[in-house]
Amino acid sequence: MSRKIAMIGAGSVVFCKTLLSDIMATPALADSEICLMNRTEPKLRRMEAFAQRMVKENGLPTTVWATLDRCEAIRDADFVVVMIQVGGLEAYTFDYEIPLKYGVDQCIGDTLGPGGVFRGLRTIPVLIDIAGDMERLAKPGAILLQYANPMAANCLALGKIMNSGFVGLCHGVQTTLDLIAGYCGVAKEEITYTCGGINHMDWFLTLEHKGRDLYPILREVFERPEYYKNEKVRGEVFRHFGYFMTESTGHLSEYVPWFRKNRKALDLYCDEPGFGGETGAYYTYSKALATKYAKHDPLEFETAKIESRSVEYCSHILEAVATGKPFRFMGNVRNDGYISNLPDGCCVEVPTFADDTGLHPTRVGALPPQCAAACMTNVNSQILAAEAALNGDTEHVVHAMALDPLTSAVCTLREIREMCSEMLEAERAWLPQFAGKTIAPKPTIVIPANCQPVQVPLDPALAINQRFAKLIEQKTD
Repeated sequence: MSRKIAMIGAGSVVFCKTLLSDIMATPALADSEICLMNRTEPKLRRMEAFAQRMVKENGLPTTVWATLDRCEAIRDADFVVVMIQVGGLEAYTFDYEIPLKYGVDQCIGDTLGPGGVFRGLRTIPVLIDIAGDMERLAKPGAILLQYANPMAANCLALGKIMNSGFVGLCHGVQTTLDLIAGYCGVAKEEITYTCGGINHMDWFLTLEHKGRDLYPILREVFERPEYYKNEKVRGEVFRHFGYFMTESTGHLSEYVPWFRKNRKALDLYCDEPGFGGETGAYYTYSKALATKYAKHDPLEFETAKIESRSVEYCSHILEAVATGKPFRFMGNVRNDGYISNLPDGCCVEVPTFADDTGLHPTRVGALPPQCAAACMTNVNSQILAAEAALNGDTEHVVHAMALDPLTSAVCTLREIREMCSEMLEAERAWLPQFAGKTIAPKPTIVIPANCQPVQVPLDPALAINQRFAKLIEQKTD
């Protein structure tokens, strides 16, 4: 039976092409109706023309059409695939350049930190609108496949209005398995594992090859300079926390306070080029791509031949729902007890099954306490960012940023407030929920040189405790 697949944000040329190719390479989906939707016409029409060329040159029964109208795309859809970037490169420039003025050095800037928080503020309201469109217009039981970053904050917000029927998708686990397989000298397909955590901070809880624990091998390999050099940040976290994580040095260095807080740390751990930790690596890449695509159609010289599928989960999930053949993947879902030592309602990334009855996340239980604690430092910021985006609360913007591990390692609270205010003013065009609202400055108090603190009477019990402490100190001496 033909299925309608709405692809929202189809101007994301490279990624959209990958997902289209995957879908068309899947026999069970070959007769699908695919509707491409984007807000800007030129990119959309180029993508539509290329997709139709793929259909023609591969002799497929797939129907492809495009629209600027999101409601038309979603109407009667079985699946809605979201890959939007609200504000594009223009907004992302503010996400990167303004924090750098305050000393917050970002490599990627799309998940946490100033860039991630403000990307979430721009994206969450649009996702909520898409969910509303689906409720009104899509087929009953339609599934939302969410690819937009910041993944965890976005899905946390979606989880507040959708009980089920959505999942956030990322390729961090698949690509990390490539690295593990290469480091351990085994075939990726032969590795069995259990993962649990949050997006971009998912921990390999078990890691085996034909019943043999791979962790001793991975630990030994990471102590060799030529291996450690590739992934210094991930290697350090592995050393000290005991479990391997799904994100590379460039990403992971932004989610923790230890590796980008000053020049010494950057030079020691983030000295590899590009996504190995380089300052502004993804911003530089995005600018270069935009410049290139402004001059040439990126699809002009691309082959339309469809071959094997990529590592992306999308087509496999659609296939499982269409055929009933179960597919296991790592999904970002609302935490309804799936990880017991992370808050209910936050977004967790856990093993999930898809079949013809829908999506079925599975319970991981408790993470190792140190891993859960590391995740919580990110979850706290995600919760506040989602609240700010949903309610237009400017104070929660500051709170989300103040609890971000990297930003709090670099800036004072006053600097964080000033940075948030500057970013809000620069990005107002994409933040309608904050219309007419500002981030209020806090008073500056000048303390005279001869100022003495006010003497406040002590509670008698406290005074006794202090005298007791002094007695112990004297006895110790």
